[in-house]
Amino acid sequence: MSTHKPVIGILGGISSGKSTVAAEFAKLGCAVIDADAIVAVLLERQDVRDRIVRSFGKEICTQEGFIDRARLADIVFEGRRSVARINEIIHPLVFDRTIELIGEYTKRSEVSAIVLDIPLLAEAGQIDLCDVLVFVEAGAETRAERAAKRSGWDADQLKKRENFQISLDRKAQMAHYIVRNNSDLSVLADQVARIFSTLKQQK
Repeated sequence: MSTHKPVIGILGGISSGKSTVAAEFAKLGCAVIDADAIVAVLLERQDVRDRIVRSFGKEICTQEGFIDRARLADIVFEGRRSVARINEIIHPLVFDRTIELIGEYTKRSEVSAIVLDIPLLAEAGQIDLCDVLVFVEAGAETRAERAAKRSGWDADQLKKRENFQISLDRKAQMAHYIVRNNSDLSVLADQVARIFSTLKQQK
């Protein structure tokens, strides 16, 4: 009997609600691999911090010697070369941990499927890990409001970050399913539940 668990990748723009969609899948028995949580752990490692500081300078550190993620992001998103540098450090480590976690969750009988909540899933070349891709669609104004509320970004900061990502149209084309996240949570939850039901029927 195959122990393979479907791997569901979440695509979408910044502040479209990818993590919210992942959380809805989690309520249905899916395990979620959260790239932001992986990165937070990685930044606690001295070897990773040292590599980042060598690339971007000590000004990205707090007085205690830890990485100030907001300060690092401000520097990184100034140009493609700096984005490429941080990606070279972080992406392979996130990929390795993702593979480990997929292996661990595959062995757990209570896990129905595995969801990859990885903001740069397509950009990092990790869509090949996925059996299914779900695109989260949200209007530009909605995403801008969420980004301002969550991170304090203005429209220019949001645009600067989006310029380094694959276009939303292209991501939507990659996807097997599209969920629309422009209204309340119950509407989103219904869409996720329908997708999950379809996937279970296909097993």
